[in-house]
Amino acid sequence: MTQPSRPPRPRVLSGIQPTADSFHLGNYLGAVRQWVAMQDTHDAFYCVVDLHAITVPYDPALLRRRTRIAAAQLFAAGLDPERCTVFVQSHVAEHTELAWVLGCLTGFGEASRMIQFKDKSAKGGAEQASVGLFTYPVLQAADILLYQANQVPVGEDQRQHLELTRDLAQRFNHRFGQVFTVPGPYILADVAKINDLQDPAAKMSKSSSSPQGIVDVLDESGVIRKKIARAVTDAGTDIRADEAAKPGVTNLLRIYSALAGVSVAELEASHGNVGYGTFKRELAELVVDTFAPVRERTEKMLADETELDRLLAQGASRASRVARETMALVRDRIGLLLPLPAG
Repeated sequence: MTQPSRPPRPRVLSGIQPTADSFHLGNYLGAVRQWVAMQDTHDAFYCVVDLHAITVPYDPALLRRRTRIAAAQLFAAGLDPERCTVFVQSHVAEHTELAWVLGCLTGFGEASRMIQFKDKSAKGGAEQASVGLFTYPVLQAADILLYQANQVPVGEDQRQHLELTRDLAQRFNHRFGQVFTVPGPYILADVAKINDLQDPAAKMSKSSSSPQGIVDVLDESGVIRKKIARAVTDAGTDIRADEAAKPGVTNLLRIYSALAGVSVAELEASHGNVGYGTFKRELAELVVDTFAPVRERTEKMLADETELDRLLAQGASRASRVARETMALVRDRIGLLLPLPAG
């Protein structure tokens, strides 16, 4: 069998979980906004990873609704179905099939060293953690290798999982012959870590932040203004970055810098003496101006589920063509008896 065909541009694969009613500011800056830019430079595949979302307790009806919400936000933020492939993970059956094959090449000790499993299982106890949570990184490796991705956008929390993916690709290729592209990291543009508005020492996170500490992409404009106005600041009134003495103001400066496309140093020079109140009001309007159009487009897409589902089916069809090609080669190489066509 021949190798899967390669696109002229480097292929990239990334995914996002549908575990909340809205992406938050950190998701937007750290992933979604950069995915939009990568449409022009890469053969880009982006999936809503609903299978990853069921590794912890969940509500089925809520998962279904949040899967559509996540997809709608991706399109609303600027992902163009004609320029990239957007799909739902569970719509392509080969993800789970390849995960099983790769799981059979993954050592138990290797999987048990994954930091995310340690962190998540520590919260509820390893005895209560699911096998799915344990093998989460193997499914993530399947997501990537299935599409022969050259690059994977990664933050620090995902580097270990990418290394496992690379190891599994090389292990398979060594044992069964060249099949998988060994992916490299796509180092995202320098995106400052966005912290909790109420606890600027902690990362903004759906799982640990309070509602007032998170700015959601789909928040109403008035809610965004209130959250920014109530954000924790520090002693004094000068606007300057200082991680130790002024973590609250430093966090707000990072947000302003990322959204406005100006450096923190420039903001310190132009806003150093305006006072917290004025600075927060300006920042709030900047956030509102960024997210209001995304919220409006998201609501419009969710109002027409038929069209949204059509776009996802289109993406799944495109993704499936690549996935089937890869899995046909995998099945042949590992010695599975291939079925004859029916009839």
